[in-house]
Amino acid sequence: MSTPLNRAKATALSRSQLATMTTSSWISRLLLHRNECLASFSATLCIFMVVCCVAWSSPALPKLLNQPNPQVSITPGDGSWIASIQAISGIFGLILAGLIVDRFGRKWPFIVSALPVIAGWTMIALARTALLLYIARFLFGISYGMAYGIISIYIGEITSDEVRGAAASLITVLAKLAILFEYSVGPYVSFETLAWLSMVGPVLFLLTFVWMPESPHYLLGRGRIAEARRSLQWLRRTSAVEEELNCTWKSIERTASERGSMRELFLPAYRNNLIIVLILTFGMQMAGIQAVLVYAQTIFSQISSDLTDAQMSIVLGVVQMVTVSFPVFLVDRVGRRPLLLWSSAGSCIGLLLVSIYFTLQAAGVNVESFGWVSFVGLLFFVISYAFGMATVPFAIMSEIFPKNIRAHANALFGILSGVAIFAVLKLFQIALDNVGAYLPFWVFTVSIGLTFGFVFLYIPETKGKSLDEVQEIIAGWRRKRDPSKAVIVGD
Repeated sequence: MSTPLNRAKATALSRSQLATMTTSSWISRLLLHRNECLASFSATLCIFMVVCCVAWSSPALPKLLNQPNPQVSITPGDGSWIASIQAISGIFGLILAGLIVDRFGRKWPFIVSALPVIAGWTMIALARTALLLYIARFLFGISYGMAYGIISIYIGEITSDEVRGAAASLITVLAKLAILFEYSVGPYVSFETLAWLSMVGPVLFLLTFVWMPESPHYLLGRGRIAEARRSLQWLRRTSAVEEELNCTWKSIERTASERGSMRELFLPAYRNNLIIVLILTFGMQMAGIQAVLVYAQTIFSQISSDLTDAQMSIVLGVVQMVTVSFPVFLVDRVGRRPLLLWSSAGSCIGLLLVSIYFTLQAAGVNVESFGWVSFVGLLFFVISYAFGMATVPFAIMSEIFPKNIRAHANALFGILSGVAIFAVLKLFQIALDNVGAYLPFWVFTVSIGLTFGFVFLYIPETKGKSLDEVQEIIAGWRRKRDPSKAVIVGD
């Protein structure tokens, strides 16, 4: 006879079996695509390398501004330029990536991007004037732009449909690992030592990625068919790749007659693709995540807490590292659109708590006993942002444009992001010094709220689709929303 207890045991058993099957299925999929995952992980070590350069500002600037007899003497104005100049030079790096990625491939420009980072860390370690810091940060931006201009293209072209979203999400996982590294090490070592330790990024990247294959898409496009076949055979771990090679070749042929250019991005056929680029750029950067990361210790110094600024920064880094890993497993299961909606909604709630705290503080209200509320709000913002806004846009950007203009699309995305990041970082410091922290945080709150509405209205779902299918979805979505291009049933 079935009893409530027996039914409960059966339900618990079935759930356990389902979890075991799901875990086993995921492990099997990982093993099946392990070479693709290995190449993707090695490539994203470049992101670890360049994001260490970004996160360096949080522990380094307080050392230069607040400690006696710093290695380099700077003013708060100098500090804001040191923090923001990398965003401007990043634009030049993205333009450079767009110019060379289809001429010289994906692999070797990627490797070259490590050289400015190596030069920059050497300059910082030996710096005795602010000028060397400016030059180093400018070089960091060149590498940052090149890395982000190439990574989505490379991953989008080497991975199968089943793992492309998860592989692209590694971009943000490695970025958060870099932030955690700088936050954890930076406060406890000297300014010079931090620069030398940060050299681990380019070293790891160069030691691993030099052995990875070139993109089969690029090799086919250059007529190097035998090399493309070998590359694809290694990535897929099978010799039976002729069908995929033929499909890829047909896709290249369809776009070969038209020379890709930045101007082509603005053709009516790609109107909705550009809308998606603008939404993703606006959502990612105007939420203020870069300001929170770059000025983490400065922000935390204004929050009353039992933890020190450095300790709160480490907690922030750990939380980011843990939570950003989940979308890697969810983006190809749950889908892109739901993750973006959940992420933007949660980010808005977290920023709202922080905005209210700083508003009350500026109004003279005693909020000392409620510092934990703003800290929790910031953590909730970071968790929510990591669950979608930090990862999913890269998965989408790697698949919504055809090959002939994909590099230009990524360059446009990066240029817009660079301008937005520079504005956010520079104006954040100005607002902090002249008005108060509440003003930028209210701007961030409103911006991410608008992003939720834009995602709901304009971002279609592309989960589990091939690159050609994704582009058809975007085109079909345009016809669906444009009455003048509606398809009449029966024609």
